[in-house]
Amino acid sequence: MADEEPVVAVEGEEEIVEGEEGALDEEEDDYVAAESGPEIKLFGKWSFDDIEIRDISLEDYIASKSDHATYLPHTAGRYQMKRFRKASCPIVERLACCLMRKGRNNGKKLMAVRIIQHTLEIIHLLTDKNPIQIVVDAIINSGPREDSTRVGGAGVVRRQAVDMSPFRRVNYALFLLATGAREASFRNLKTMAECLAEELINAARGSSNSYAIKKKDEIERVAKSNR
Repeated sequence: MADEEPVVAVEGEEEIVEGEEGALDEEEDDYVAAESGPEIKLFGKWSFDDIEIRDISLEDYIASKSDHATYLPHTAGRYQMKRFRKASCPIVERLACCLMRKGRNNGKKLMAVRIIQHTLEIIHLLTDKNPIQIVVDAIINSGPREDSTRVGGAGVVRRQAVDMSPFRRVNYALFLLATGAREASFRNLKTMAECLAEELINAARGSSNSYAIKKKDEIERVAKSNR
């Protein structure tokens, strides 16, 4: 009898293990099914899959690929807590945050998200392209590649041309695009969304009608004279 008892226990353990394996297989199947779920589209319309970043140096700093796909440019992430963390913030959300400038607009992110939504609709109507691609192209074209800084001390100060890092290029491009749209819509019948759409389309084309492109050219011209 003493010899038979362990055999029964072992058989019971085997049954339990087999049951656990079956449960694990089912969980894996569920996980695979969840992965191949519906495609995440911005505002339920614009796909992140076919977005192309044409400047290889900015690929790590423009978060617009499918792994940064969101339904809304409002993730409530704490990107300011650590240096460079905001590089992983979805690029459309960063643009929305740039619209919350000047004191009266501080913290009004829902308003900024609504403006972005209307802007993307207008861009699609005017260009018949994916508006996220237009935003990415505008940022690539608007970032200055060279800037000038103050060098020296003891009363002798001169300007010295320096290369701009890709991270700062993206930051500066977002600032220039948002500033251009804000100034264009101020005391104007045009809405903020219309002005932002116009600014982004002109910047994506590299047109000098864009405030951001004009400023970028000016910064690079000054830097060239200070080499």
